[in-house]
Amino acid sequence: MSNLSPQTEFDCPITKEFTKECGALVQLLQPRERDLGGFSVRRVLPVVGQKMIGPWIFFDHMGPAHFPAGDGINVRPHPHIGIATVTYLFEGEILHRDSLGSLQPIRPGDINLMVAGHGIVHSERERPEITATDHTLHGLQLWLALPEAEEETDPAFYHYPESTVPSVSVGDVPVRVMMGTAYGETSPVKVFADTLYIEAWLKPGQKLTLPDAQERGLYVAKGRLLAGGTEIPEFSMAVLSEQQGVTVEALEETRLAVIGGEPLGKRFIEWNFVSSRKERIEEAKKDWQNGRFPVVPGDESDYIPLPE
Repeated sequence: MSNLSPQTEFDCPITKEFTKECGALVQLLQPRERDLGGFSVRRVLPVVGQKMIGPWIFFDHMGPAHFPAGDGINVRPHPHIGIATVTYLFEGEILHRDSLGSLQPIRPGDINLMVAGHGIVHSERERPEITATDHTLHGLQLWLALPEAEEETDPAFYHYPESTVPSVSVGDVPVRVMMGTAYGETSPVKVFADTLYIEAWLKPGQKLTLPDAQERGLYVAKGRLLAGGTEIPEFSMAVLSEQQGVTVEALEETRLAVIGGEPLGKRFIEWNFVSSRKERIEEAKKDWQNGRFPVVPGDESDYIPLPE
């Protein structure tokens, strides 16, 4: 882990009044370790001073977590409102269940999009075939805030197999367009606002010009990069200005993710609940405490209590 502070400030705020005199980097975010019941994650968003990047309000880097036979992830049923969750794995498998009746293993390269809307419950576990042997889990979990007009939409679940997610070679750099449009490719993954999410794998010395967006965050999942003359170390996120044509260079073999899009305005977040209205979160808390959320078929007997 780098010895940088959790949030390193640069000269330019994220603003539509961006000028050429400003640099490409606004600030550098370092993750905080969080335990999710048997394994830890690196949580990058939200953080003090940087609650969102475009519509993205939550960013977790899971693992790589190594489990012996008989062990694995075991996230009990829990609720969400006001967001869409996005799960993407580099390695391993997660078994997704939700209160709509969805039952879907997610494997490397797939994208799971779960729209919480006015309320959904889901669990994340592993199939017995996976836990029977030593195994590894590694990936990203992100939350998209929904526009105010969509916050109370009906919950939904979408699964996009690896083969449906566009891949493109930018120079010699392989890029996947996970959500939104970049490099002439448009992802089929449903979006609710202008949204950007790509991943790329760079060899040492390779360069990549990043897609433009109103707000952007560049996360280094593996390796090291140079961006705007500043080194971006492993497991850190660079918040970028609106400068166009930002080019990064890999200092070693590097896997990166870029997220961004249009800002949606202030959101409140407490536990698993997100809303533009504080009173809506209080209502959701009471609903969970009083058993008014739907149950998860096949996973009805367990749940995570509302934190004290």
